[in-house]
Amino acid sequence: MQETDQSVDFTVAAKLGLNQEEFDKICSVLGREPNFTELSVYSVMWSEHCSYKNSIKYLKTLPRDGGRLLVAAGEENAGLMDIGDGIACAFKIESHNHPSAIEPYQGAATGVGGIHRDIFTMGARPIAALNSLRFGDPNVPHMRHLIKGVVSGIGDYGNCLGVPTVGGEVYFDPCYQQNILVNAMSVGIVKIGETISACADGPGNPVFIVGSATGRDGIHGATFASADLTENSAEDLPAVQVGDPFQEKLLLEATLEIIKTGAVVGMQDMGAAGITCSTSEMSAKSGTGMRINLDLVPTRQQHMHAWEILLSESQERMLVVVHKGREKEIQAIFDKWDLECSQIGEVTDTGRLEYYRYGQKIADVPAESLVLGGGAPVYDRAYARPAYMDEIRPFTPVAPADADLTDIAKKIITSPNIASKRWIYEQYDHTVRTGNTNTNDPADATIVRLKGTDKALAVTVDCNSAYVHADPYTGAMIAVSEAARNIRCSGGIPLGVTNCLNFGNPYNPEVYYQFVHAIKGMGEACRKYETPVTGGNVSFYNQSVLRDRTEPVFPTPTIGMVGLVESRDHATTLSFKSSDDHILLLGHLPQNAHGSVYLREIVGQRLTPCPDFNLGEEYLLHEAITQLIHQHSVSSVHDVSEGGVLITLLESAMAGGKGFEIQLPAGIRKDIFLFSESQGRVVITVRPDQLAETEGWLSKQDIPFLRLGQVTSSGIRVDDLDFGDTSSWAYRYQNALSDILEQ
Repeated sequence: MQETDQSVDFTVAAKLGLNQEEFDKICSVLGREPNFTELSVYSVMWSEHCSYKNSIKYLKTLPRDGGRLLVAAGEENAGLMDIGDGIACAFKIESHNHPSAIEPYQGAATGVGGIHRDIFTMGARPIAALNSLRFGDPNVPHMRHLIKGVVSGIGDYGNCLGVPTVGGEVYFDPCYQQNILVNAMSVGIVKIGETISACADGPGNPVFIVGSATGRDGIHGATFASADLTENSAEDLPAVQVGDPFQEKLLLEATLEIIKTGAVVGMQDMGAAGITCSTSEMSAKSGTGMRINLDLVPTRQQHMHAWEILLSESQERMLVVVHKGREKEIQAIFDKWDLECSQIGEVTDTGRLEYYRYGQKIADVPAESLVLGGGAPVYDRAYARPAYMDEIRPFTPVAPADADLTDIAKKIITSPNIASKRWIYEQYDHTVRTGNTNTNDPADATIVRLKGTDKALAVTVDCNSAYVHADPYTGAMIAVSEAARNIRCSGGIPLGVTNCLNFGNPYNPEVYYQFVHAIKGMGEACRKYETPVTGGNVSFYNQSVLRDRTEPVFPTPTIGMVGLVESRDHATTLSFKSSDDHILLLGHLPQNAHGSVYLREIVGQRLTPCPDFNLGEEYLLHEAITQLIHQHSVSSVHDVSEGGVLITLLESAMAGGKGFEIQLPAGIRKDIFLFSESQGRVVITVRPDQLAETEGWLSKQDIPFLRLGQVTSSGIRVDDLDFGDTSSWAYRYQNALSDILEQ
């Protein structure tokens, strides 16, 4: 047979997502016009999803080294932090938004599979998964379909793979009605010095493709992820990959086994852009090239075109470079695990990627010209302050201060954004590999034990996109700060950040303004907390393209953060413990309810400023929390976030099966005090015998605090108002979301 190639001009290039400038640059690099296969290779590697061409300039401004970081951002498939005892933690978060909006089950499932592969490709064993999910109105039948599909896809893949889903967040807002967001994070453990790099050193070394056979699923997935979702996007279903978690489990074990042999030079997961991406990035990193025979690639369908094989994003596949002469060792291990293992080429010293089909060279391109940080384009887009920001006004209270607080609280605690996400997380197996999981007693971050040590990891994902929408700079700082605060409240010390940056179309100046200022805010906060950004993912083009308008999603820079709990006795939960404990609120009293669920959903004021926030004060509070925990001065710790102080207290009471009585301070509206989401505040409980000492210590540290009241055995009272018993609040909280989703 002979591979036929269609003629190429700019019209063809445009259909593949390339502009005139990019097409001309390709011709210049090659010294000729590309053929269709070569043009297809450039189109995926220069897509937004692979090249970060509209974001890399600003991503480079983030703190990328320092602390316990073992590899700088972008060096490997995931970040790597030293956690002591000769152990490193590998972690990363990525998006799978567009595929999940089109085919929710497979879109979410393959997102989980892909992020886990990034972890074990480095030689780390995944021990925990988290996710950040954004949906539209759950009362709409189609949205319930998407929610159920995404949750099932995450749960089924993770459960079958044997990696527990231990934490996450879920938000609902109309801005995500057409374009949902599905961000998946994986955390793994590896011994220092036993990691594998994504490199292709050593000309003459053989190149293997291992795992599943290659099919037509996921072709042009990277391009699909770099375009707007429209009402016709369902036609792009072939761009959605199909996952097999059982195959991935075999691949995981085989991968970790071959690493132990010492026969592996380098390895990379085949994610976006498939063979094209793996061969180009590994070659460019090592300054080498590859000669690849596509006839040797195991395929699911007959007579696949060369460009289909190169661009396929079929799941559960890896590219492995092996030391020459040790091919049989690798082959034997994959045979044992009943997985495909085929030598498809070799490393060269040419710096070029040469692809062959039916004995003919069908593509020949410089590896460096394809990749991020090499020849891929870099743009600096124009940006302009969004017009809607001029409509943001401070909240001027009109309701009486003695409004029905009980009724307001009932509405807030049953809001989908506040109510328990039990219906979702109960579909995840969070007990598999129980040697690494903690108790069910909740904390602000999830605690993951490290077998064989007295240490644990504290892991979390956080972002309130409504805050970022109101003020991208401050909102992004708050996202980082909340993640750090959650880790501190759980007894950990923040180590590093991975981010998933979800925004609209970067060619929209207002969207690009959101992106640029969010990066600036994120960078400032990360530098303050000494949490380098280890890597992550940029996802543009998240917006609804309707007949009469285009509506970007709220800017959503999701923060995945890992912290270290040096001793397990530092692990701290949020549940009230004893009925005689005193309740203290740390931080300044709120002056407004800006950005709160109360204003958006109860008052109906959607556009308000960000909640009050001060980075310096926040940092001092974090340090104080850690000291209090290390001094064993607190029985419980819970930060004040969405819903305000009252929701914080209710969550702690429900978790501990207790009640509380509090007295509100004079001189402040009750609704603002109870429901404000002003930042830098934490609720702690203290035993009676430690109250005086703790308050004295807080005063010396210049940490503002207020003695609110006491934990009780049952029942809830706010001033002279009887809010009923804890169990009735728990019933509302636990069932509100399931009542909606099970309609």
